[in-house]
Amino acid sequence: MMVSKVKDNRPVNLDIGTMRLPITAWASITHRATGVILFVGMGILLWLLDTSLAGPEGFAFVQESLGGFVAKFVIWGLVTALIYHSLAGVKHLIMDFGVGETMEGGILGARIVIALSVVLSLLTVIWIW
Repeated sequence: MMVSKVKDNRPVNLDIGTMRLPITAWASITHRATGVILFVGMGILLWLLDTSLAGPEGFAFVQESLGGFVAKFVIWGLVTALIYHSLAGVKHLIMDFGVGETMEGGILGARIVIALSVVLSLLTVIWIW
């Protein structure tokens, strides 16, 4: 039995690092990544809350820990992730109502979410520090 081979023009090996993804793909990837960051961050924040409620020593420890640069940077990162994830979620809710479902609408929505996230994240620097 003879099997005929058909020439396949699809790429054999895709190098993700060399691909140029559209802004909508980056917005989607970032939305998922911020969801993971928030999930992990909630564990840290719950641990801090539990420690602070355990007694005066725990409260003093948390208060001292949150005063440092690294802690403020982590809190800023979590707030920034929350801002982006929330804005992207609102964008998805708007798209569920049929607004911005085209490619042009998706690109515009992604640009608006990214721009608002950058502005609000920069404003949180003033709030945290």
